[in-house]
Formats: sequence, structure tokens, C-alpha cells
Amino acid sequence: MSDLWDNALPGFWSVWVIALTLITLVLVVWVVAANAGRDTISNDEPHSHRTTGHEVDGIEEFDNPMPRWWFYLFVATVVFTLGYLALYPGLGNFKGLLGWSQQAQWEEEVAAAEARFGPIFARYHDVPIPELAQNGEAMQIAGRLFANNCAVCHGVGAQGGDGFPNLTDDDWLYGGEPEALLTTLTQGRRGVMPAWAHLGEEAIEDLTQHVLALSELEHDAARAQSGAQRYASFCVACHGANGTGNQALGAPNLTNDIWLYRAPDQSVADAIRQTLTEGRSGVMPAQAPFIGEARVHLVAAYVYSLRFKNADGD
Repeated sequence: MSDLWDNALPGFWSVWVIALTLITLVLVVWVVAANAGRDTISNDEPHSHRTTGHEVDGIEEFDNPMPRWWFYLFVATVVFTLGYLALYPGLGNFKGLLGWSQQAQWEEEVAAAEARFGPIFARYHDVPIPELAQNGEAMQIAGRLFANNCAVCHGVGAQGGDGFPNLTDDDWLYGGEPEALLTTLTQGRRGVMPAWAHLGEEAIEDLTQHVLALSELEHDAARAQSGAQRYASFCVACHGANGTGNQALGAPNLTNDIWLYRAPDQSVADAIRQTLTEGRSGVMPAQAPFIGEARVHLVAAYVYSLRFKNADGD
């Protein structure tokens, strides 16, 4: 019964849309036809003094017909509507005599853009990333690709934000070498930090103080020592015994005072507590299916070049 209803539903809504559209059109035609029998006023004709019989405070309501140009405009609108509905989609599932669709137009525009710009991107595809990163012309193109596809998360200057990595420093969750960048852009990344709220507030606080100690930040030494035991039980498998992280897993380095999840107005301690209590789930979408491998290669070179700009202070 459910399958029957699911199959019938699209047909029902198609009929519903067709009916509403045609009823509306019929009403418009009726209004136009009702005024067709009345005399219309040309621009050079004086207005009549026929009234509707309504009068308030000595003010009468005239019953003049609409100007002729206005009446013809209504007629032209009806004719245009009939032509449009015949040629283009507008009546439910009817595709129109021209067979036009938004998707087909989009695909045509994408194909045209690919034919025009594809050879430009392909020219740089086989150039090694370190070499490509030094090519000023290529980096101008790559910069525009980054602005269109990456800046919404990482920022125009690629300095990231709360939950989005800074691409201008030398701190990388999965590595900043060419092959690692290509893998990140091509396949995407998914990082998960489990929530440890079930350990209780005391354990969370001990772990927080221990992580602060790893970065040599102000901390409670006694609680940090207690947290070290819990760290060895729950955290060392990903972040390592010394807290320096593991790029193979995307586990961050906890010793360098660089925090991916920290709001601008949030203290380091509060950010760590929140991460331990609630966990984190970060997703970097794969870009290759959207922009293609040639563009991915250019963007990887652009990201690779950012470290040199940062080192030079540009």
C-alpha cells in the first residue's frame, strides 16, 4: 500500500499543479473577457462622467473603462503565458515542447566552461607541487580556485577559524607535504574525537589540567599528575605518550598550544573541557568529485605555497 501511494504521489502533485495553474489562467481570461465588451479609452479621448452610484461626502466614484493600452497589456500577458506553458516546464510533469530544463542548461554551461578552461588546468597537472608552488601565474589561478571553493571554511586568508584549520602555519593534522595535501583534497578527511563525559567531571578536570601541562600552560600540578594516569588509559593511543599527536590518524599535537576548536572569546582550559566532555567531529569534504583532479592539483600547490608566504611574512 505504501509503495502504491509513493508511486501515485508524484502524479497527484503534477495534476494538482496543472489544475491550479489552469484555473488561475481561466480566471484571468474571464476578467479580460469581461472587460472586452466595454468601451475602452484611448489616450486622446476625454473621460466620461459615468459613475457607479457611490458617493461619500460629495465625492463620486467614476465607472470609466480601463485605458486601451492597459487592456491590450492584459491580453498580451495571457498570450505570453499560454506560449510559455507550451514551450517550457510549468504544468506539472509536462516538460514543454522545447524540452528545456535547468539541469540540462547547467550541464551545458559546465561543459562549455570545461572546454574553455580545462586545457589551462591540465597544463599544470603533471608539474610537481613544489615546483608549481613557485609559478606565479599558476598560483593566481589557484588562488581564485581556493577563494571559490575553500575560503568559505578556511577564510580568504586561509587562516581558518574555530573548527577550521589554519593553512598558513606549519601545524598539520594529516601532514602538509604534497602527497598528504593531495590525499586530503582528493579523498577528504573525517576526524572524530570521542566524548568522555561518562568519566565524570572530576576526571574531565584532571585530564584538562594534564593537557594544559603538556603545552606548558598554567595548570594545577596535582590534578595534572592525576590526569596523567587517565591520559595513559584513554588518550595515549591516539595522541601519543608525549601528546605530540599522530598524523596517520589526524590526532592533533597537544604540546604546541595550537587549538583547532577554540572560540575567540574562549579560554584554552574551557575549550579543552568542552572537547573532552562533548567530543568533536570534523569533516573535510572530498573536492575531486566537485572540481576535478587537475584543479585539486592546483589548489594543493596553492596551500603548499602558503607556508613559504608565511615564513617570508607576506
